[in-house]
Amino acid sequence: MNWIPDLRLAMLLQSGIAIMMMLPMGIGYQHHETASANSFLFTIVLVLVITAVFLFATRKHKHVQVSSRDGFFLVTLSWVLATAFGALPLVWSGEYTNYSYAFFEIMSGFTTTGATVLADIEGCSRSILFWRSMTNWLGGMGFVVLFVALMPFLGAGGTHLFGAESVGPTKDKLAPKARTTAMALWLIYIGFSVIETIMLLFGGLDLYEAVTVTFSTMSCAGFCVKGASIGAWGSAYVDVVVTVFMLIGGTNFALYFKMLTGKGRIAFKDGELRSYLAIFFFALLLCAFGLKLTGVYQSFGTCLRYAAFQLASIITTTGFATTDYCLWPAFPLFLVILMMFIGGCAGSTAGGMKVIRITTVLKLTPVELKRKIHPNGVFSVRGGDRRIEGNLIQSMAGFCATYLFIWILASLMIMLTGADIATSLASTILTLGNIGIGFGKVGPTGNFTIFPDWAKWLFSFLMLIGRLELYTVLVLFTKRFWSK
Repeated sequence: MNWIPDLRLAMLLQSGIAIMMMLPMGIGYQHHETASANSFLFTIVLVLVITAVFLFATRKHKHVQVSSRDGFFLVTLSWVLATAFGALPLVWSGEYTNYSYAFFEIMSGFTTTGATVLADIEGCSRSILFWRSMTNWLGGMGFVVLFVALMPFLGAGGTHLFGAESVGPTKDKLAPKARTTAMALWLIYIGFSVIETIMLLFGGLDLYEAVTVTFSTMSCAGFCVKGASIGAWGSAYVDVVVTVFMLIGGTNFALYFKMLTGKGRIAFKDGELRSYLAIFFFALLLCAFGLKLTGVYQSFGTCLRYAAFQLASIITTTGFATTDYCLWPAFPLFLVILMMFIGGCAGSTAGGMKVIRITTVLKLTPVELKRKIHPNGVFSVRGGDRRIEGNLIQSMAGFCATYLFIWILASLMIMLTGADIATSLASTILTLGNIGIGFGKVGPTGNFTIFPDWAKWLFSFLMLIGRLELYTVLVLFTKRFWSK
């Protein structure tokens, strides 16, 4: 482990995030929110001073190549530090009186979870709400990935940082250099964000609302400046725009790169993309018919509108809402809950277990049945037009098993708070899966203020390991990682 060089890189990254706080700080001063604006100013100064002092004190330590161990350590440390510093404006502004609440809120932001402890969202200052949504956007594509794109001196070491933060069992390499890949992904991400913002402006949202909604949509996060979430605008147009861009955010961004470089046919042949869309549209038809047959909405078009939005919000782990789906009948509600265990595509901004893992594990059963009938036969699992190797299958199965074990264990721990079974199961799966809203007391009309402080720290840990896909963080707790 290269301790000092790793810490230098981590503090450089924190200074970059601190500089980005100038945007919400400016919004605060513009709207005469002196307390919140000053809290950002104090945080920026603190982080820059700490960074400057640390870099000066360690100036004799030259940059060394980042190894895979350094990558795991540096990415995890950077996320924890970013949350720790990012929570300070919330406390210093006086709008969050408890640091546990503030840390939970910003961890929820950076990990694109969207879970909140705010009961009165509109009662917060515009600058604080903007910062919440901005953390969504930074965490969506990954601020370490952005760091890799902007720092050419990382060289080949950027590959380890990119791999430790990006999501999915496989890491798409769009170019020979990790920096070029990171830059391409961020440019596509920014491009979609600009397009959605413009479309939302045509829907009647002002610039502040359009930008904050875009921040949370493209990152598949869920923070909103309205207490009623997207339902506050009551616009079918806005619902459709947000639904489309949630699905875009839940798609592998490497496929967009292929489309832009003239490889659209290859992109559309992607097995995970086809499964992702098939799952969504099949569930959409079932949910819409279920809502229509039970008389929740009068017209089938209205059923499609609300079903499409909510299913897209859950499968992409965004966590927006236009209605309280917990009041839906059992059948459509079950479909919504089922989507919580799937998630988006690998290489997307969505959380969850990912479609490729779910579909691959499900394909193991028919393969094993064939082997029972033909013991000497050779059978393979395919994803689209690609054969999935045995080691990768084992990794996916192990991930799913670990994911479910952590969910059950965490649920048992949350039950110690006195929460009911439904709320305990929901709160842990929506934090581990970075979903944001669930059912029980943490449904569309609830929040996390009902839990004690120690539970919020547990939820923060679940959000972190969920966003970094378990192993990046859990490997730090193994003895082998720290041995020479």
